[in-house]
Amino acid sequence: MHPIVNAEQAAAWNGPEGEHWADQNRQSGDAGDELTSALFAAAAIESTERVLDVGCGTGETTRLAARYARNGRVTGVDLSIPMLDRARELAAGEGATNISFEVGDAQVHPFASASFDVAISRFGLMFFNDPVVAFTNLRRALRPGGRLVFVCPQVPQENDWYTVPIAALQRRLDGAAAAGPVESGMFSLAYPTRLVEVLTAAGFTAVRPSALDALMRFGPDAEVAANFYLGSGPVLALLQQHGDLTREAARETLVEAIGPYQTETGIQIPGRHWLVTANRP
Repeated sequence: MHPIVNAEQAAAWNGPEGEHWADQNRQSGDAGDELTSALFAAAAIESTERVLDVGCGTGETTRLAARYARNGRVTGVDLSIPMLDRARELAAGEGATNISFEVGDAQVHPFASASFDVAISRFGLMFFNDPVVAFTNLRRALRPGGRLVFVCPQVPQENDWYTVPIAALQRRLDGAAAAGPVESGMFSLAYPTRLVEVLTAAGFTAVRPSALDALMRFGPDAEVAANFYLGSGPVLALLQQHGDLTREAARETLVEAIGPYQTETGIQIPGRHWLVTANRP
């Protein structure tokens, strides 16, 4: 077993939250959404390249990367065994032969030096307890001249997909949680100055965070979206903190809050994000 230093994250993603995401198969943002399209446009993966997908989850972006790198190789790494089991199942179902998945903590995972041309991530790089160490490890895994491309959210108040459901649940609690939104590590890289500082300290050059406004998909309707949110970390934390809020009451509240975001193609909620590119010198 490879070393794990982000133990709290490992526990979450190998417990109810990881099982929930594996079961949902990430209906909340499939590989055809705006964020993913922007990520792959910036990554510009060539057919023979070796690609690392960090925090790959159930492998939507890994499988898409494998289509671009059809004569290359793609490796997905994640802490979550349940999600990787689902990722392998989906990749096998598609007949993908140039994909492998590894259970690992990317902060300390023993990647072979200079073994990848490009590293990508969609919302998978915000949870490290020591981001400089983690990004340094990823830099070493890239060949000289290799590329890092990822997307992460800006501050919570710029992301309706986060604030709308949480605020609705807080209102249901009649102010019991009025101190502010539930804290989440997903916003650890929300400020561009922080992004540049961390990546530069990790040895990357040409670090460029570009603002990216994009709709997030949350399934075909409000019921499916509510089911997704009920298993997400921030909502699970809120339910655990306030035992007087039942799961069914929370579901009802979420459906009502999310309903206005219904479109012809499903639930789509706006947000502001960073598309980050950097190079290994």
